[in-house]
Amino acid sequence: MPILHWLTRNEDVRAATKVSYRLLEEAPDLSSGAPDSGNMLIQGDNLDALKALLPFFAGQVKCIYIDPPYNTRSAFEHYDDNIEHSQWLAMMWPRLELLRELLREDGSIWISLDDGEAHYLKIIADEVFGRKTFIVYISWQKRDGPPNDRKIGNVHEHILVWAKSRDSSSKQTRAELSFNLMQRSEKANAQYAVFTEPDGRDPRGDFRKIDTTANGKGDRFVQSLFYGIVNPYTGEEVFPSDKPELIFKGYAIKVYRLLSAYSYVEP
Repeated sequence: MPILHWLTRNEDVRAATKVSYRLLEEAPDLSSGAPDSGNMLIQGDNLDALKALLPFFAGQVKCIYIDPPYNTRSAFEHYDDNIEHSQWLAMMWPRLELLRELLREDGSIWISLDDGEAHYLKIIADEVFGRKTFIVYISWQKRDGPPNDRKIGNVHEHILVWAKSRDSSSKQTRAELSFNLMQRSEKANAQYAVFTEPDGRDPRGDFRKIDTTANGKGDRFVQSLFYGIVNPYTGEEVFPSDKPELIFKGYAIKVYRLLSAYSYVEP
């Protein structure tokens, strides 16, 4: 399997083992709702937070979604998105290793990136998770055309998906075999119909025509990035999409701060 080399690789592949376990302290003034809800928000470096969660949740997480810095050569209020490429790789490697330890055997991890680092992530994550556990490389169109100031516009972003494990005799990973597909509702089925096409009726059955782009500018574009989280079983909007600044108000979540390091004996 191809291996990606960079200046500090030998140190970075061992970095996760050198991270100390940290204590977590609840911050009641920032928490909300029932204390036994199980929802957690940890304030601090995410590498330390992942190591702090490991003794409690190793091998128990079904699905992980991360949206790491795209390294777009930009500076944002809360983090620097303009770091040297080898530093980006050094940042990602130990976090991927800890995230893999948190996954259960039928779990999967979903990672959002754009063209800048996605192809390099594919190589190092194949090494961390295993090339045979790679599920899919999803490209989604984020706008309906290139900007006027570029001849070749960046109109796509990507989601890369890996599973925790795969049986050697199976064509699918354990995560794919355990994906919980919901039954289609009558309302959903009603959106599909027979359309007149040049080559006749699609042999695969009814389909629907939809616009998959997400284009916009200015305030309209900013607002379009917020989506309500809907309970798929009840249809209830769990977090509101119209007031993102109130996203946690009225819902159960416990906020924690990272404290000093402590020794932990691996079982």
